[in-house]
Amino acid sequence: MKQKASEGSGSREKKPRLNKASLKKSLKLYRYIKPYRGEFAVGMIFLLLSSAANLAFPKYLGELVDATNSEAIFENIREISFILLGILTVQAIVSFFRVVLFVNVTEKTLASLRQATYQHLIKLPISFFNQKRVGELNSRISSDISLLQETFTTTLAEFIRQLVIIFGGIAILLYTSPRLTLFMLAIVPVFVLIAVFFGRFIRNFSKEVQKEVAESNTVVEETLQGIFNVKAFANEFLEIARYRKKTNDAARIGMKSGKYRGAFSSFIVFGLFGAIVAVLWQGVNLIAEGELAVGELFSFVIYSGFIGGSIGGFANVYANIQKAIGATEELMEILEEPTEDLHEEKSQDLLPEFNGKVEFREVSFTYPTRQEQQVLHKVNFTAQPGEQVALVGPSGAGKSTVVSLILRFYEPSSGQLLFDDRPAQEFGLSEIRNQMAVVPQDVFLFGGTIRENILYGRPEASDEEVIEAAKQANAWEFIRESKDGLDTVVGERGIQLSGGQRQRVAIARAVLKNPSILILDEATSALDSESEKLVQDALDNLMLGRTSIVIAHRLSTIRKADKIVVLDKGAVVETGTHEELLQIEEGLYHNLSELQFAH
Repeated sequence: MKQKASEGSGSREKKPRLNKASLKKSLKLYRYIKPYRGEFAVGMIFLLLSSAANLAFPKYLGELVDATNSEAIFENIREISFILLGILTVQAIVSFFRVVLFVNVTEKTLASLRQATYQHLIKLPISFFNQKRVGELNSRISSDISLLQETFTTTLAEFIRQLVIIFGGIAILLYTSPRLTLFMLAIVPVFVLIAVFFGRFIRNFSKEVQKEVAESNTVVEETLQGIFNVKAFANEFLEIARYRKKTNDAARIGMKSGKYRGAFSSFIVFGLFGAIVAVLWQGVNLIAEGELAVGELFSFVIYSGFIGGSIGGFANVYANIQKAIGATEELMEILEEPTEDLHEEKSQDLLPEFNGKVEFREVSFTYPTRQEQQVLHKVNFTAQPGEQVALVGPSGAGKSTVVSLILRFYEPSSGQLLFDDRPAQEFGLSEIRNQMAVVPQDVFLFGGTIRENILYGRPEASDEEVIEAAKQANAWEFIRESKDGLDTVVGERGIQLSGGQRQRVAIARAVLKNPSILILDEATSALDSESEKLVQDALDNLMLGRTSIVIAHRLSTIRKADKIVVLDKGAVVETGTHEELLQIEEGLYHNLSELQFAH
């Protein structure tokens, strides 16, 4: 149960490290910022001006205090007040432009980065997606890039501002009073750093509480989802005990955290405020000795607060930068993956003489992630133009792998795949895939309208062509009867349509594409009798005049196939028509037929 609660975050626990390799990867982001480097540079100038104005403010506040001791008190107060008003005005103006420029640069940069990441991601080969979770990849485009957004707009500016305030403030304090500065540096930063680490320690306890609460929520979620099993096994009291344990654990850690929070509050009151009192005490001694003016001590205390606050916030800013570097590193890992050699093809007419002949010549194949297991072994067969070739065999025989090779999701480990007697490598990936259409067993429809899903086969097609394709797929009747017709929203993965309707929309999509090579993965196996007849009729229409590769689970659907290729353990064991293969009494096809038709 515990595993489920933490499963989604497992891959995110990796703590980023600031090192030469990670910095090198992060610097690759510069190519996305480069087009806007002018705006970014101006924004940095405004940031430095804003930080300088911050540093000037306490100095003139101190002079305002000292002005009360001068003879021309009102004249001095008025002059310094105007200077302070000027500093505030400058700070307000430069802060506005700094924020606007940084946000503009960030939004443009991240839009370019999102586009580049998605463009790269969608061009990666199937082998990459077989090893990655969709949620993890989606996180790269959403969460990781959002983290970079915060870094560019806020964290980076805060990092530079705090550096300027820490070092600029210390320089001003050293100029004002070296003795008091050294005294302040000996106590204030120490207390600030202790407070930072103490605060982080308490946050860890808060995370523990959140974790226990999440696990208790998982108990509720699982038991309510599986309430049938809970009641069937009379385990209500077992689940009550589980929930009680989790909530008690959360309460116990929360109470322990409360003690540390109380101690932290006491430390803040005694430690940090005590440090300020100590600085004031030392400052008053220096005033008594004539080494320091009252206004200078006033400025000194404000600068000390600025420096202490910046040191305290620096750890958090540094941690955020580390997170951003980790996000950049993971993004760059994706962007360094080699893509397929794809080119945008506007039309299928780029191969006007393409006939659709497919030939496997001594093809062997091993998946890159399973090198020890050969999936195909010296497979030979030919599908002539317009011929219907069925692939049959037990589960794991290699049928789906053959289809993956035809679609060129993978390259053969040895042997040759040929189209129209030419090696597959002579065709561009987009060029050859544009000549194919697939109707899978588990149809995937996008969440838009029926029209959009059919147009996916050929986006430039007219409404008349879409309707004609729907008619050929036996889909027009149910589409016409729908309230919104072609504009009916199918819902996520086509959930608003029945299985038979989804299949017919997929067939209409394939009809509209008008492919030379058609690949079918037993599109009727999960349908009721009425839907199966409609879909099978549509498939029969679709296969006319095209090279059709059919993965068959039910042998009744391929009796009319021109050729049946029987696979077993990755090798072709029999080839022939339905009647020819039935004559081989000890053959695999004969045995499969007896098993299926006996029921």
